[in-house]
Amino acid sequence: MPEGDTVFRQCRRLDDALAGGTITRSDLRVPALAETDLRGWTVREVVPRGKHLLMRLDPPPALAAAARAPLTLHSHLMMDGIWRVDGRSLRASDAYSGPRETHTVRAVIDVGHPDGRTCRAEGYDIKQVRLVRERDEDELVGHLGPDLLDPAWDAARRARAVENLAARPERPVGLALLDQRNLAGIGNIYRCELCFLLRIHPARPIGELADPGQAVDLAHRLLTVNRDRTVRVTTGGMMGRRDGDLWVYAREGRPCRRCGTRIERGELDEPELAGTEPRIISFCPHCQVPPPGATGPSARGSAVRRPARDPRERRPRGPRAR
Repeated sequence: MPEGDTVFRQCRRLDDALAGGTITRSDLRVPALAETDLRGWTVREVVPRGKHLLMRLDPPPALAAAARAPLTLHSHLMMDGIWRVDGRSLRASDAYSGPRETHTVRAVIDVGHPDGRTCRAEGYDIKQVRLVRERDEDELVGHLGPDLLDPAWDAARRARAVENLAARPERPVGLALLDQRNLAGIGNIYRCELCFLLRIHPARPIGELADPGQAVDLAHRLLTVNRDRTVRVTTGGMMGRRDGDLWVYAREGRPCRRCGTRIERGELDEPELAGTEPRIISFCPHCQVPPPGATGPSARGSAVRRPARDPRERRPRGPRAR
């Protein structure tokens, strides 16, 4: 699942491949941009903004002389999107990297470099493909909170993220962390892992955290250490095997690494986003006690069938199995 660290890596790889190159062919396969021709434009840079990708383009000399404004090609990976450069996935762990159907391509950008190199970038299953003037980027990303992987991350940005989270203490922490208006870059995997590390059930109000700044600092640290890794790890790599990368996400039915209790799976509704499906949560019902009196899947987790045990995983010996 693409999250802030995924987008950061994809932007860096796209920037390495495309920046400084002149577009020799463009094919934007969305109705609003089907007839757009970007030949002659130069890719200045590709940068992330939370979970959004911004490809900034400078006009050809003739258009620049006519005061044509620089453009930004915007895209979002959503659940399944991925960019490939010259047919190669950017990271096997960033998104499903197996074969993709050609009909899922939404953008093709070919560039030529002054040194003779050529590169092709293809966006598969990407969403929200839009072309705007660079100065109008805020129309697309201006609603986002502080970007956890912003190179300019500082005390002021941290303070704003903390203030955003603390503004509604009654809101479930699992929803507050996922709301990109509070802080940008957290997806469902990090949401589940952060709640476990903070020892709080995702459905509990964020006001129960003694210090929301702890959540911001932990999120910033996790995304920062994973932005350069080929595999996302939140456990510190302590287990040293395939199932050792995450604490709770997608580990339903397996023993908690901290207490041995079976990890459960549930759903958390987002009432503010009408028409959206509930998001899956993974949690330990012992380490992350559900809210008092709460019932149903959003509180205790829906019934799950225990998955087949990985033969390499030892069975826990008692309640404190590690």
